[in-house]
Amino acid sequence: IYYSFSDTISSKVEDLFIIDKISGEIRTDGELDFEDVQSYDLEIEARDKGTPPLSGHCSVVLEVLDMND
Repeated sequence: IYYSFSDTISSKVEDLFIIDKISGEIRTDGELDFEDVQSYDLEIEARDKGTPPLSGHCSVVLEVLDMND
C-alpha cells in the first residue's frame, strides 16, 4: 500500500507536510504558526498495487497549539 496526499490538497498545505509513502507517517516540513492557521484538514489516499489498483481515503485533522498561551 502506498500513501499520498489527495489531489484536493492545496500546494501551500502540501509544502508544510511530508507523508511517508510506505508507512503513511505524516511530519511537518515547514513552520506552523497558530496566528496564521489554527487547524489543517489533510486528505490522505491509500492505494494498493492491484490490477486495477484500489484506493481508500481518510481525513486527518491537525490542530496547531499556541505555545505562548
